[in-house]
Amino acid sequence: MPFFSARFMQIKRFFKVNSDRELKLKMTKTNPNAPVVVESKAKQAFVGLQMLFVAFGALVLVPLITGLDANTALLTAGVGTLLFQLCTGKQVPIFLASSFAFIAPIQYGVATWGIAVTMGGLACTGLVYFALSTLVKLRGAEALQKVFPPVVVGPVIIIIGMGLAPVAVDMALGKGSAYEYNDAVLVSMVTLLTTLSVAVFAKGIMKLIPIMFGITAGYVLCLFLGLINFQPVLDAPWFSLPNITTPEFKLEAILYLLPIAIAPAVEHVGGIMAISSVTGKDFLKKPGLHRTLLGDGMATTAASLLGGPPNTTYAEVTGAVMLTRNFNPNIMTWAAVWAIAISFCGKVGHSFPPFQPS
Repeated sequence: MPFFSARFMQIKRFFKVNSDRELKLKMTKTNPNAPVVVESKAKQAFVGLQMLFVAFGALVLVPLITGLDANTALLTAGVGTLLFQLCTGKQVPIFLASSFAFIAPIQYGVATWGIAVTMGGLACTGLVYFALSTLVKLRGAEALQKVFPPVVVGPVIIIIGMGLAPVAVDMALGKGSAYEYNDAVLVSMVTLLTTLSVAVFAKGIMKLIPIMFGITAGYVLCLFLGLINFQPVLDAPWFSLPNITTPEFKLEAILYLLPIAIAPAVEHVGGIMAISSVTGKDFLKKPGLHRTLLGDGMATTAASLLGGPPNTTYAEVTGAVMLTRNFNPNIMTWAAVWAIAISFCGKVGHSFPPFQPS
């Protein structure tokens, strides 16, 4: 009897396991928006690398334009993402990296006060996030919308984008560089058209990385035109420490940079609402907008203290999460670990300065 009883239990478990598998398969077929469960650590690491690849183009573009170190930007993106996850209890699948809102202010700050003072001012911009986090904690998320309604935030974001236009035009024309006008215009136009074409016509995961395609097209064209000097890449060691800048604090720089943080801080709310919509979870309530703002502020301050650009949530990665249906925050942990690991490869950082930033 014990033998038949044991066999019966094995058969029962077999049918239960298979029925569960059929049920999951049926749910996936009937609901294409069902999340994809990736339990293997190796697969999570691979998907995390894919998420970093999605963010990579925009991540390194900010230090390229502002003259900061690409390896340091990778390091601070990874550290910032880990701090964000620590602050939010590892609940929100978001990746943080270089913010475009600070490009023009960084350029002005470096030209006026130098990198160290600019980094000190940027580190203080985290105080804006901390203040907004406290406001939301005490008064609720609605209070933030009353202080910064869309009719105010929208024009501010537009002005920030328009403020970058002269910088892009000067780079496209080769001003301030060693490249001739014709070469600069040719490279910039090919890069721009490639980026726009991929953004408009590409499908799937490729639609999320138009900047990466644009950089690649520009790089290949520079290679054919003989504009690339690979000697610094060959001379660079495989392993090297990122360039860490010790910040200096000057009241004038702090007062100049503090208000600029308002726009990306409010944009953060849109990023959290977007990832909430994608995953079907209300992250504004759990872990709470006050904790996500605090995490973003910690990431921004930490990045600036290390000499990297301030961090912000990346819509490209949110789009990749929506496309792949991988909602596990552990994947962003792997993306952060990959970013930190790659930041210690000296050849990666030296691969970017030789090519035309336009």
